[in-house]
Amino acid sequence: MALGIGPGDEVVTTPFTFVATTETIVLLGAKPVYVDIDPMTFNIDPARIEAAITKNTKAILPVHLYGHAADMDPIMDIARKYSIPVVEDAAQAIGALYKGKKVGSIGAIGTISFYPSKNLGAFGDAGLVVTNDDAVAGKMRMVANHGSRERYKHEVLGVNSRLDSIQAAILSVKLKYLEQWHEARRQAAQRYNRLLDAMDVLRPVEAPYTRHIYHQYTIRVQRRDAVTKRLTEKKIPYGIYYPIPLHRQEAFKGSGGAQSSFPLAEKAAEEVLSLPMHTELTEEQQEYIVQALKETVTLS
Repeated sequence: MALGIGPGDEVVTTPFTFVATTETIVLLGAKPVYVDIDPMTFNIDPARIEAAITKNTKAILPVHLYGHAADMDPIMDIARKYSIPVVEDAAQAIGALYKGKKVGSIGAIGTISFYPSKNLGAFGDAGLVVTNDDAVAGKMRMVANHGSRERYKHEVLGVNSRLDSIQAAILSVKLKYLEQWHEARRQAAQRYNRLLDAMDVLRPVEAPYTRHIYHQYTIRVQRRDAVTKRLTEKKIPYGIYYPIPLHRQEAFKGSGGAQSSFPLAEKAAEEVLSLPMHTELTEEQQEYIVQALKETVTLS
């Protein structure tokens, strides 16, 4: 809304993400233009973006999925070439690095989620947008406060998107522990990598340009239904993020991309499986989880 995106405009993004990424585009009457993913990082493939640019493209929206940074340099090169702003969806990636820079600080706008399950979680719904552009910041503040800079004077149409003060207080206390929690997740990921080393699963990658903060530890497996059945029997929680790519979602029929095929995203949706990942995971718990996987996954 702060960028003035509306009917007739297009936003280039990924079909393999949570619904909110595309939901906001369609609610404004704009069209999501999907680009397939890099099958190793699960993020938008920068090499495919330029072909999706048209005269109607008003933004590029990469997602730093699972806490792994998208490859931002080529994305920013395309954005500068066509004078298109980049909005980084860093909902799952607060604290992740791209070549030493915090994700969310590279594009024109960065968005961060404080949903309770996130690495820095509030006690309810909460979020943040960041920008270095004072004009955009001013517009976003208005939009988030019913289009108002001054009480009862509404300059633009806005929404109620104000952060609750109690949530802000909770986040302020938790923030000082964030790096410690990132490190705990990274250590847990390294243990998973070691325990899964001889198994026929594709472990998460960490590209040389990023510091992965492992909001999720997501593997790829064959025969996922058999694997999840065994995990359930062993009372091991898991997640599938995400089982249906956005271009296949009923809600987005007619909004663009519904008739297209994005085979890499579709294949990932059939195979991804997120194992338990949090700051209190013990090696004993991880060994129990991996043992359950071994009962259904072939050893390589």
